[in-house]
Amino acid sequence: MTLYQPFLERAIATLQSRLDLQPYPIPDGFERKEGVMGKGKKQESVITTSHGFKSDKLRQIRAAHVQGGSSLQVLNLVIFPKLNYDLPFFGADLVTLPGGHLIAIDMQPLFSQDEAYQAKYIEPIMPMFHKYQQDLPWGGDFPQEAQQYFSPAFLWTRPSQTEVVESQVFAAFCDYLDAYINFVEQAEAVKDRPQLSAILQAHKSYANYRAEKDPARGMLTRLYGSEWTEKYIHGFLFDLDQTLALAS
Repeated sequence: MTLYQPFLERAIATLQSRLDLQPYPIPDGFERKEGVMGKGKKQESVITTSHGFKSDKLRQIRAAHVQGGSSLQVLNLVIFPKLNYDLPFFGADLVTLPGGHLIAIDMQPLFSQDEAYQAKYIEPIMPMFHKYQQDLPWGGDFPQEAQQYFSPAFLWTRPSQTEVVESQVFAAFCDYLDAYINFVEQAEAVKDRPQLSAILQAHKSYANYRAEKDPARGMLTRLYGSEWTEKYIHGFLFDLDQTLALAS
């Protein structure tokens, strides 16, 4: 079993037990893709699998799981609410490279400057953030332009020990996901037109930024080529523009 397989299995089991999940369509060629990384004796096969679900309040729940042995382990899980809810996004980027672990878990706000929004969705989870921050210290600077897309409860850390990932990071991942599902269960549909318009713009901004700046682009391109990678990023990982275009 790979490092992040238990994370993926727990996430799917939790979501299935608490929400009425339906399959989210995964375009042909994206469910499973195999490639090779490294050369000579250091060459390792890499398998990328994709998982997609949706529910009555969530437009897309999707995960990309990259398994490359000792050279590469990645789980990227993002949850996009439907456009008539003011729910934040759920995002978990769990990355292990030969040089160490990069962990990012957050409920990414639609409106990072809105005090009422912060009080509704961020303040309730700050005690949880502070609890985990004691064992998972801040991972250092990240781009200024990205900061608007993260909350004050952004858990960003670089643990040096795999045991910490298997214990504290796993616990934090589960707790953040549980807290997010609590918000989903309580969420009520938005009917105010200006607010719906603002939600749509926030979704577009987030999806376009994430697609443009996806840190996995270089890795996926080396593994599978540029054409496949761009289709994967825009046609599955961050497919809002494509989805809206098909709906119009």
